[in-house]
Amino acid sequence: MASTTRVLVGRVGRAHGLRGEVSIAPTTDSPERRFAPGSSLSSPTAGTLVVRSQRWQAETLIVCFEQTDDRSAAEALRGAELWAEIDPHDTDEDEFHDTALIGLAAVDPSGAALGSVVRLLHLPAQDVLVIATGAGERLVPFVSELVPEVDLAGGRVVIDPIPGLLDEVPDAD
Repeated sequence: MASTTRVLVGRVGRAHGLRGEVSIAPTTDSPERRFAPGSSLSSPTAGTLVVRSQRWQAETLIVCFEQTDDRSAAEALRGAELWAEIDPHDTDEDEFHDTALIGLAAVDPSGAALGSVVRLLHLPAQDVLVIATGAGERLVPFVSELVPEVDLAGGRVVIDPIPGLLDEVPDAD
C-alpha cells in the first residue's frame, strides 16, 4: 500500500448563489484535479466533503459539494480548510509539497544557518517561503534565483539572499 500525505488544498470562502455553491481560495497548483467532481476532501470542521461540481467564474473557483444543497449549508462551510490525501512522491522534478518543505533548515550557500521553513504562502505571483530566523519571520520568494537548491534528503533548503532580504532593517534616524 502506498503511503499518503495530507495536504491543504484550499479554504472555503463565501456562499455563492442559492444552490449550495461556495467560492474556494485554492492553495494547490492543480485546483482542477484536486476539486474534480467525485474528489473527496476532508475538513477538520466539516468532515468529509465530496465535490459535486466545480467551475471558474472569472478568477474565482466555485465548487458545490454533495453535502451542500442550499445557501445555508454553504454558509456553514465558510472558513473551512480543505485537505486532500496525496502520494508524496507524485511530483515533478522541481515541484514540492508544502509538507515536504516545512521544517527544512534554511542555509546560505556556504552552509551557514539562516533559520527554518515554517510555512509556504501561495500568492498569485509566486510561492513564498516563510523562514523563521532569530530576528523573526522573513519572506523569501520561492524562485530558483533565490532558492537554488532544495535538498529533501539532507533536510535543508539553500537560500542565496539578495542584500536586505534576510537582514535586519536598520531604524531610520
